[in-house]
Amino acid sequence: MGKPTGFKEFQRQTIPYRDPQARLTDYQEIYTTPPESHLTTQGARCMDCGVPFCQSTTGCPVDNLIPEWNDLVYRGRWKDALDRLHRTNNFPEFTGRVCPAPCEGSCVLGINEPPVTIKNIENSIIDRGFNEDWVQARPPSTETGYTVAIIGSGPAGITAAQQLRRIGHTVTVYERADRIGGLLMYGIPNMKLEKKVVERRIDQLRAEGVAFITNAHIGKPEDFPTGHINQIMTDNNHEITFIDPNELVKNNDAVLWATGATKPRDLPIPGRGLNGIYSAMDFLTRNTKSLLDSNHENGQFISAKDKNVIVIGGGDTGTDCIGTSLRHGCKTLVNFELLPEPPQTRADNNPWPQWPKIFRVDYGHEEATKRDDKDPREYCILSKEFIDDGEGNLAGVRTVNVEWTQDENGRFTMTEVPGSEKEWKAELITLAMGFLGPEATATDMINIDYDNRSNIKAEYGQFTTNVEGVFAAGDCRRGQSLVVWAINEGRGAARAIDQYLQDNKMN
Repeated sequence: MGKPTGFKEFQRQTIPYRDPQARLTDYQEIYTTPPESHLTTQGARCMDCGVPFCQSTTGCPVDNLIPEWNDLVYRGRWKDALDRLHRTNNFPEFTGRVCPAPCEGSCVLGINEPPVTIKNIENSIIDRGFNEDWVQARPPSTETGYTVAIIGSGPAGITAAQQLRRIGHTVTVYERADRIGGLLMYGIPNMKLEKKVVERRIDQLRAEGVAFITNAHIGKPEDFPTGHINQIMTDNNHEITFIDPNELVKNNDAVLWATGATKPRDLPIPGRGLNGIYSAMDFLTRNTKSLLDSNHENGQFISAKDKNVIVIGGGDTGTDCIGTSLRHGCKTLVNFELLPEPPQTRADNNPWPQWPKIFRVDYGHEEATKRDDKDPREYCILSKEFIDDGEGNLAGVRTVNVEWTQDENGRFTMTEVPGSEKEWKAELITLAMGFLGPEATATDMINIDYDNRSNIKAEYGQFTTNVEGVFAAGDCRRGQSLVVWAINEGRGAARAIDQYLQDNKMN
């Protein structure tokens, strides 16, 4: 693939982000556009490796044809590269921006050299496709007469919607927020995924004939969540439509549940009820909605300006909270990590082609380091108690350091370090500790079964629930995961639903 000796001649060079000091002043995307020569050179590094592990089960969940489009980019055949990319991935502009790139962790070149910049090349292919007007709507040539309702407009939902609509089924997507996109719209900050990137795809789906209904709550009015996220979805005089899920099942030939895993993991320690403690999704959602509605002029967001901020929990969501708080103009910022600092290189028990569990510097960490001359992360920190200012407001948090030890069976245990107690000042804390599963109020109404992790029970590959004609895909079925896995599941669920409808037609 590419240039046979390219991996020997060229070094890995990723596309740089915008300068941290410049990007901290706005919410525009952090990415830069490289010259074509940069991309062809990086494409040339793709080896003729025989077995491309980047496409394996440890690599790309949607089985992207990575060596093929690397070679096509090297040869300057960009439109052909886009065709290859779209064969397996409906929305490469999402994965190219927000996916952690397990494909690169499985790159054969990565055994003893830095891997190919697969993610950069993928994102450049699709962006060029839009710039050249190569991405066009593909409405079906015939209609099947079957109707499918999809609950949730995140990556799994809209992937399934596009696949099913292109076959010719009538597809309606229901979203309880006021904008389509789910996690893509409100859960990921604008600087990492600009919302016009999401909206141009939604426009394509509309042109293909997918119907979208926003402000649609599946369930009963008394079950409508009362947390901040949903309160802000109902402002600006938006009317919420309450829909009985039993009616959806009755009035459609198939229903797909793709609501995501939206129950955040909480931190139930003393002082949890103090003002100033928020879930990460609440913090991020309100920020993005206010940005889109009014460029923050309406004040309907949780501001970190001039506050001492602590982000509890790492991962992508924690990084997003860091980047958002910095843009607000927080006074100080600390990120608590419960686990130890990862090694700089793979540990012996983390061999290729597994995902490399190594120390990484994401955009938020880089921005905090640039501003404060210090990486914001503090490792092996266990929060014990939130501190009250005497008036019901957050004033800080008490912590203790922990040590991790491994027993003979490979199991890790955590112990507190005596004398390591500490108080940290904070007026704003965000909890970015992951999610526990999907909300169950509506699925309880149609008596759906759950697995032992509270996810909707539906076998992978079949995606069928215990309720006739009802399917589940994405994080509500598999638990919290990656956008690329949501796309995988949306495509798989669409295949299963189409087969189900065809079988019914034959019978």
